[in-house]
Amino acid sequence: MDTICVEVLNPASITLLEELEKLQLIAIHREEKDRSRSSDFIDLVRKLRSKSSNLPSLEEITAEVEQERAEMYAASTEENESHYRY
Repeated sequence: MDTICVEVLNPASITLLEELEKLQLIAIHREEKDRSRSSDFIDLVRKLRSKSSNLPSLEEITAEVEQERAEMYAASTEENESHYRY
C-alpha cells in the first residue's frame, strides 16, 4: 500500500475522493495543519530578517507605520471633504 498526500485545490474534488472511499478504493485521513498561515508568514519574516544586517528597530518601524497612517488618513479626509463641497 502506498501513501500519498493530496492538496485539494478545488473543493468539488472532495466529493470525488469521498466516492472513491465509499468504493473502498482509497482511505481518507484528514490531518489538521499544525501551523496556521500567520505562523508561516512569521517564519518567512524571520528568515528574511536573519539575512539582513541592517534591521530597523521597533521604534523605527512604529514611527514609519504611524507616518503612513497619518498620510492615509489625511488623504481620505481630503477626499471626503471634496465630496461635500458645494
